[in-house]
Amino acid sequence: MTKTLTAHLQAIKEKGRGLFIPYIMAGDHPKGLGGLFETIAFLEEQGVSAIEIGIPWSDPVADGPVIELAGQRSLTKGVSLSAIISQLQEKKTEVPLVVMTYFNPVFQYGVERFVEDLKKTSVKGLIVPDLPHEQEDVIKPYLKNTDIALVPLVSLTTGLDRQKELIEDAQGFIYAVAINGVTGKTGSYRDDLDQHLKRLSSLSPIPVLTGFGVSSFADIERFNKVSDGVIVGSKIVKALHDGQKQEIADFISFGSHYQK
Repeated sequence: MTKTLTAHLQAIKEKGRGLFIPYIMAGDHPKGLGGLFETIAFLEEQGVSAIEIGIPWSDPVADGPVIELAGQRSLTKGVSLSAIISQLQEKKTEVPLVVMTYFNPVFQYGVERFVEDLKKTSVKGLIVPDLPHEQEDVIKPYLKNTDIALVPLVSLTTGLDRQKELIEDAQGFIYAVAINGVTGKTGSYRDDLDQHLKRLSSLSPIPVLTGFGVSSFADIERFNKVSDGVIVGSKIVKALHDGQKQEIADFISFGSHYQK
């Protein structure tokens, strides 16, 4: 069965448009979790393809400084995974939601209960960056008969055979990590990045989105030429925190209306 997230993103791709998924940190809002749907509604209005919602955690190994600070601000407000899920259960959204969480909070919550509770929300995708492919069986069986896709991450160091293994039977989209390291770009991209993304896109039967460090109009244009779109985290998180909504609207408009 094709899952909703896969079909939704594929439909946008088939229209010749670039995919654009912004990342937000749940609870990083002046109203705390009370402002979550306010942010989601704003992003929906801008025409995003989906929305990635980060779960704050005390040891975020894949997060750069901007997102790490956002997680700390959220945690100081007492935001927890259970509180976030309860909030998400209160209202359905038109745009698919994708939860990005480390495995420890899920384990503490209870994997089966976590999936069952997510089924009562608009969450259609799940990203767990610290869960190796070989250990996905701790969560994948619970997702099998749901409409929630487990999104694989493919890094620059992932070999060709490994890439094929990761994308086999994958649903939702392929998260192509554009840098070796944490989120947010501190230097130049590798020279072989475009070639890597082109090859991955040619192999994958589902959309490939490029993330980590995407922060400019030039980045969006570049990655739409070699993949199906982008995921933007640090830039969106910082701009939301600084109240720069017009900057966000302009950036999303460029990405979500990008014509291939």
